[in-house]
Amino acid sequence: MYTKTILIVDDEPKARQGMKNTLEAWADKRWQIIAAADGEEAIELVKQYKIHILITDIRMPQITGLKLLQEIKRQSLSPVAIVISAYSEFEYAQEALRLGVVNYLLKPVSKKKLIEAVEAAVTIETKQTRAEMMEKVVDEKLLKLNLKETTTKEPVLEAIHYIDQHLKLELSLKGVAEHVHLNSSYLSVLFKEQMKVTFSEYITRRRIQYAKELLISTKHPIADIAEECGYKTAKYFIKIFRELEGVTPSMYRRTNSVTVF
Repeated sequence: MYTKTILIVDDEPKARQGMKNTLEAWADKRWQIIAAADGEEAIELVKQYKIHILITDIRMPQITGLKLLQEIKRQSLSPVAIVISAYSEFEYAQEALRLGVVNYLLKPVSKKKLIEAVEAAVTIETKQTRAEMMEKVVDEKLLKLNLKETTTKEPVLEAIHYIDQHLKLELSLKGVAEHVHLNSSYLSVLFKEQMKVTFSEYITRRRIQYAKELLISTKHPIADIAEECGYKTAKYFIKIFRELEGVTPSMYRRTNSVTVF
């Protein structure tokens, strides 16, 4: 089953089909490989598909490869781009780099060079996808908690680090206070004063954030994710998740899942 798409754009039929055949054999149905004969057709395909990797010739009639890249950028789309050209002109290469192209290949492109360039592009695309995933799971309230601020003192920092590393365990105020050698009541006051959230709210938000990471990056059953995040029952985990996110874990997974190749 295809999960991601590579678009090849070249006005030379033989070159276009050759690259398509090479990449279809390499992809082995893991990637969908589509092709366009010119920039205009490519723009139409970009509207129909989410393009993850774009391979485009530079010199094409009407809409050149560079104009195609400019149009895609104008639409706020960001496929990883590879440019191919029969010309090694500096101006082309310079403009291509300005538009975010990650590789510039000279024709004729060998199968080996094409596959190497695409594999490098896959690595970049995977990193971008993971970055998108992290943006989706971030808890805005936790994001505002800047642990580097001088107002956050060592005992609270130590407590936070302990919590973050032991989300799967049963975490109590008394237990964490003992770990940082403080009275539990005093730690509670310090935590609220310095972090602007209560001890229990911080743990809940961190657990749900971790759950969101697992939901969109793995296929683990909900019950396993609940356990991994420190919840004894899936039922209670679902209740807390829904209270915080407004949807069930399953619904969240369906609407936010990110496939990392």
